[in-house]
Amino acid sequence: MSCRHLFVVFASVLMFFGSADAQPQKMTPELLWKLGRLGSSTVSPDEKIIAYSVRRYDLKENTGRSTICVKILDRGTTITPVSDWKVIGALDWIESGGEQQLLFEGFRGDEKNAAVQAWMLRLSDLKLTKLTDFEDGVANLKVSPTGEHLAFTRDVKLDSTVNELFQDLPKADARIIDSLMFRHWNQWHDYKYSHLHVVSIQPDGSTGEPVDLMPGVRADCPVPPFGGSEQFNWSPDGKHIAYTLKAVKKWAESTDSDVYEISASGGKPKNLTAGRKGYDNDPVYSPDGKSIAFSSMPRAGFEADRNHIMVYDRTTGSITDATESLDQTVHGKQFLPGGGYAYSSEHRGTNQIFRTRPKGESKEATLGKQLSKGWFNFSLVHVMQDGKSALVSYMSMLRPRELGMVDFATGELTPVTDINGDIYKDLQLPKIEERWVEATDGKKIHCWVIYPPNFNPNKKWPLLLYCQGGPQGQIGQWFSFRWNFNLMASKGYVIVAPNRRGLPGFGQAWNDQISGDWGGQAMKDLLSATESMSSEKYIDTKKIGAIGASFGGYTVYWMMGNAADKFACMIAHCGVFNLESMYGSTEELFFVNWDLGGPYWKGGEIQKEYNQFSPHRFVKNWKTPLFVIHGEKDFRVPVTQGMEAFTAAQVQGVESRFLYFPEEGHWVLGPQNGVLWHRLFFDWLDRYLK
Repeated sequence: MSCRHLFVVFASVLMFFGSADAQPQKMTPELLWKLGRLGSSTVSPDEKIIAYSVRRYDLKENTGRSTICVKILDRGTTITPVSDWKVIGALDWIESGGEQQLLFEGFRGDEKNAAVQAWMLRLSDLKLTKLTDFEDGVANLKVSPTGEHLAFTRDVKLDSTVNELFQDLPKADARIIDSLMFRHWNQWHDYKYSHLHVVSIQPDGSTGEPVDLMPGVRADCPVPPFGGSEQFNWSPDGKHIAYTLKAVKKWAESTDSDVYEISASGGKPKNLTAGRKGYDNDPVYSPDGKSIAFSSMPRAGFEADRNHIMVYDRTTGSITDATESLDQTVHGKQFLPGGGYAYSSEHRGTNQIFRTRPKGESKEATLGKQLSKGWFNFSLVHVMQDGKSALVSYMSMLRPRELGMVDFATGELTPVTDINGDIYKDLQLPKIEERWVEATDGKKIHCWVIYPPNFNPNKKWPLLLYCQGGPQGQIGQWFSFRWNFNLMASKGYVIVAPNRRGLPGFGQAWNDQISGDWGGQAMKDLLSATESMSSEKYIDTKKIGAIGASFGGYTVYWMMGNAADKFACMIAHCGVFNLESMYGSTEELFFVNWDLGGPYWKGGEIQKEYNQFSPHRFVKNWKTPLFVIHGEKDFRVPVTQGMEAFTAAQVQGVESRFLYFPEEGHWVLGPQNGVLWHRLFFDWLDRYLK
């Protein structure tokens, strides 16, 4: 399916949800995998062209292919000059041959060297030039402001395998492990490290030899597992690069990453954030090159701390906080013309665009100035040169991510893409409402409630309590391809999704409360939301299910032993079951050290919390039918957690099922595995709730 240009500017957000006159259909697991998924996007330097990639999946072939779409704004047309590639990554622009050309990283799928390379596309005649041909490929491609160099990352092998150490044992199959972080999220250490490189580029597209800016360094840029190209940037004159590195001895126990600066030609880097013990990352140069803004979490070891915008003065070396008094966390900051920063942040169940406090505004404000509006999760892509608007990506619980323009003066959103319009024009959509519920301590809990497309309040409906993971991750207006509220509601369920204690978007104190109190107030909040919904005449109180993944899976196991009478069935995906065995088998120990207080063997109050909050301590109370799902390659919450829970259920005589994925990790990413997941997910729910 080609990328369709959206000719009509929507008069209202409601029109974005499709036509009411179309033949109604509902979301299905198979249809979910037909939806195009927005990838990278970029705006040309003259702001006349928007390029973006779209990935689509073939369920039968169990794989996906990607396309580049180019929207020429003044002509109102969209073309697809690159289509049906196996991989398309980052997009950027470069001046070459007297015109702006699109630079991208990609792999067609038919090359002998099966690696992602850098490519250049001339839009005037669609000529395609391959710029790199490295055996291990490139990632996180960025062009220097002068267009004379490319920066990218490559894996560099620095560690030896067993077979290299003992060459007379070529068939030995083992690992020698001398420190932690031998595996991470879903991958074993591959003896390599991601290093930042720079290569010169000529007008004809030829490149020189790449320079490794991190020779011999046993650390990665970007910082794994989720860091990307946002973790390094060029200076405006193209002479320096600021980048992120986590170079600490006890990697598994620390969040101490730092921002470094180095000459683009190599040399000795300068640590700009030495002494700061939390996450410091994502450096961005000011347009005049005098300062570097970076994101920073001040508390060491806390991965969900408030993210500040810190500003490093390149002349004096001083660091100031541009968000000192704000009670919100910052994502994807960008400089604004005339000063200040635009950024996105969680806010009351959405992600909105804000700006830092303008000059003269009261310093008593706890939030920045809000620049967007509506029930969406927004992310900044590009602030336009006049500073009056920005290209954003946005999504909702009903539709996956699209591109649009936000007017900063009015907050109005104008769609730029309509990737899935052909599908949504025939879809019957659920209804979403906000609900505020009183907690046991008198505070108010924000909840999203999602109703089936054909909801009739005079009928009885089954209820699903959605338990969020994280444990610190807001239930915003996101569109998940696993925990999809559109699909759940279309299957005939009412869903309540509470932003319980421990979730951002409601102040840092609300976010922090869950640490050290996993089975406490957060669980009470979820039960309060369930009880509030149960009071509605349209809810069948005998048909309530609890579902969740990761910490949401922990929540399900906790409810199994502490609130079993509230639910008719439960589903736990990659959930934490036994806090003690979890500590001994997970990888990022800074997470459990902060949230659980440290290792269980320290005894005292820490051991009391393990005993009080570990779901395995309450298995004797289990009686609710339980569906356990887990992936072998989940190293954050190891698969043995799911196996332990299933064993406990089986021995207790509890109706239970275990869905095991040998090649999946904390998420289910394969198309056919995804459909299987949903088919069994709804089969289990339907057994007990319908």
